[in-house]
Amino acid sequence: MAIRIIRTDGDEVLRKKSRAVDKINDKILELVEDMIDTMYEADGVGLAAPQVGVLKRVVVIDVGDGPIVMINPEILESSGEQTDDEGCLSLPGKFGCVTRPYYVKAKAYDTKMNEFVIEAEELFARAICHEIDHLEGVLFKDKVEGSLNERE
Repeated sequence: MAIRIIRTDGDEVLRKKSRAVDKINDKILELVEDMIDTMYEADGVGLAAPQVGVLKRVVVIDVGDGPIVMINPEILESSGEQTDDEGCLSLPGKFGCVTRPYYVKAKAYDTKMNEFVIEAEELFARAICHEIDHLEGVLFKDKVEGSLNERE
């Protein structure tokens, strides 16, 4: 498909709330494919539609087991906590310490609008939370404990 331009901090689209996907059409399917290609091209583990300028509730994640597409995702439950450095494709070269749940259970829809529930721990749980934040217009830097740092 195509590599899309990743919007960076300061772009107002990153601070807007995304709208739910009510039906799957060719445009949504193309968006999903482009997001997966863009995520891999940028060496990311997740990407949300607002990061490519589309205010739709679509995220893609791959923490090493192949891409997972989550349409209209929502967290059903979470527990525990983990604190670690976090970065973002929309804030290139920046990282900071963020506390997230250790475990999450989330509900979403696939590209055929079949509902599914997924459970995640560690990095996968972190990625789900991070990407859902993007759908709400929240960036990881809003949750950084201490200072935002530059990668060397």
